[in-house]
Amino acid sequence: MNKLLLTPTEAADLLGVSRTTVYELLNAEQIESVRIGRARRIPRAALVAYVDRLRGLSDREAAA
Repeated sequence: MNKLLLTPTEAADLLGVSRTTVYELLNAEQIESVRIGRARRIPRAALVAYVDRLRGLSDREAAA
């Protein structure tokens, strides 16, 4: 079963970046997150949306 909500460490592993980078993206509101108590969790769909936005930027840059 795939988790719907990921820890920042799990999200970093999936994206292939450091945990620090994930926190920077969260603080810059580049990736959506939710709070459950004191814990911050990242919806799996938020990672997909982030990568889709990055791909869209790459496509626009290539067209320019």
